[in-house]
Amino acid sequence: MSKVTIREVAEMAGVSIATVSNVFSGRKVVTPELSARVNDAARALSYQVDRAASQLKSGRAQVVGVLVPNFNDTFFTSLVSRIEQLAAAVAYQVIVVSSQDDEAVEAARLDALMGWRPSGIIAVPATNTVPQLLRREFANLPIILVDRVGQDDLAVDTVTVDNHAAGWEAAQHLLDCGHRSIAIASSVSAFRPIQDRIRGVADCCAARGVPAPRVIEVGINHESGAEILGEWLNANQHPTAIIAMTNVTTLAALSALARGSLEIPDAISLIGFDDYTWMTARKVPLTAVRQPIDQIADRTWARLMSRIQGSAELPESIVLAATLQVRSSVARLA
Repeated sequence: MSKVTIREVAEMAGVSIATVSNVFSGRKVVTPELSARVNDAARALSYQVDRAASQLKSGRAQVVGVLVPNFNDTFFTSLVSRIEQLAAAVAYQVIVVSSQDDEAVEAARLDALMGWRPSGIIAVPATNTVPQLLRREFANLPIILVDRVGQDDLAVDTVTVDNHAAGWEAAQHLLDCGHRSIAIASSVSAFRPIQDRIRGVADCCAARGVPAPRVIEVGINHESGAEILGEWLNANQHPTAIIAMTNVTTLAALSALARGSLEIPDAISLIGFDDYTWMTARKVPLTAVRQPIDQIADRTWARLMSRIQGSAELPESIVLAATLQVRSSVARLA
């Protein structure tokens, strides 16, 4: 059986050979409708793209690398899932690596990722500092930093949410409901997004003349985090409300309160971070800060594709809004 050619794919899809080439190479933008027709035709004909030949011609593989801190946090896995959907629509492959929130592991994983000669990289660094390997590549490789965006990242495109505003809005809701004793369940307070969320809560409290929130750092594992928060609750006067800073600390808070037989919101009110379907399926639906994960991924991918296709625009800092989803987990005290 003879090998299927690119011409046969073009004929079945009803497009030019150049369009098929652009879909598979990513060198030029192709509409989603045309891209879908080409990919459908390729699958119907069992056409295999010669990635090695394409890489030899361009020097880069039609691959995008994605670095995340860990796979425990649903925010990161949801982000990767959306990026994979966007990549598949334009015939890109995605290679995902995790730093395990460790700078040494991060350096090793990035070194291995660069061996694939990716066309670009989307990175959520392990710390607030951009890895040296990526910093060296700023001038040579399209790189987009997401979520953990430091103040020194002006030489590269960044996408994040307004974390200060997110913290402020959560605190404002509690204060409007009469709460004056607020605790924060933080993951790692050294991370820039967490710092900004905590600062947003604290600034809102200060603006309303309310005592500063107490911050409990519970880490990035929900099981150990539940133990830490539970011990803190046993040893301290209870706040009337807790704001969790991530979806992992939200789970930690839920577990700690359940183990302590502390009903939500009767004993302690709770606001979670990140918003997932299970939060509405609870006996007491959870009020939560929703990050626009699909929008974060969409804007990140669009910016990366623009860079891959040669855009020489100045680096852009894209800041998106989070929204508070008000449900039943906050008691009204006044």
